[in-house]
Amino acid sequence: MAIVTSSPTPLLSRSSPTTSSSSPFNLRFRLSVHIASRRRRRFFAVASHLCNPETPTKLDKSELNVAEAISEDELLAAARLRIRSFYNFRESVGIEDHKRYLVEREFEALKERVAGKRAGFRRVSCINATLPLSHVLNISDDLSSTCKFSKKGEDRVLVGSLDLNQCLSLPDELTGMKPQGIGADFARAYLSNVCVAEELHRNGLGYELIAKSKMVAEDWGISDLYVHVAVDNEPAKRLYMKSGFVYESDEPAWQARFLDRPRRVLLWIHIPNTLDL
Repeated sequence: MAIVTSSPTPLLSRSSPTTSSSSPFNLRFRLSVHIASRRRRRFFAVASHLCNPETPTKLDKSELNVAEAISEDELLAAARLRIRSFYNFRESVGIEDHKRYLVEREFEALKERVAGKRAGFRRVSCINATLPLSHVLNISDDLSSTCKFSKKGEDRVLVGSLDLNQCLSLPDELTGMKPQGIGADFARAYLSNVCVAEELHRNGLGYELIAKSKMVAEDWGISDLYVHVAVDNEPAKRLYMKSGFVYESDEPAWQARFLDRPRRVLLWIHIPNTLDL
């Protein structure tokens, strides 16, 4: 798999339980009641593993572009890369139809989030790393054909992607504690759906995506940026910590078991702005 982090944004929101109690016992009960439907409705595989090929492909980044998506064609390419990255597919009858279904579902959800139509999200931006088609053709025919899109008349290939989400919290994830009080919904943001094409790991594309996301967050007035990472995903944790993130909290083991996923840690970084100077 080619996942850099393990924080995919769920496509479907679950209904709120009727009970108002927040005790661990009641939460365990609510989670166990809904676990079957949640497994059916969850979109991405929640486990994430950063592959480290012994001999990484040398990538010419002279024409690398890292920017916010501005077209549906690019959003579709991002959806294709995410399905390609977050799933391990076995060859079987109908698998291509299943892939197309997953891509279409993520594409529609991504368009909805970016358009500001998803409740609970103040703003969402899809940030992508792209290269000219000619730079990728000799590396992977599959990547070139699957994640190709057209931008200003040029054929490019989407090789990395993430979402920047301006919101108080992501569904079913640990909630950041900073900032507190009035304005938290404006000044807090999360990274999610971070992935880099497996063939191009260890070329610094993850760092490029994170650096761009911090620039966009600063433009939005974000002061506190978060990302969720699986506890055992050491390569991803090193990536974020080298980018300035620090530990804030971690998910209880029992909650991760009931959510049927690896336990997460929540990492945080402060985004300086002109008011801090």
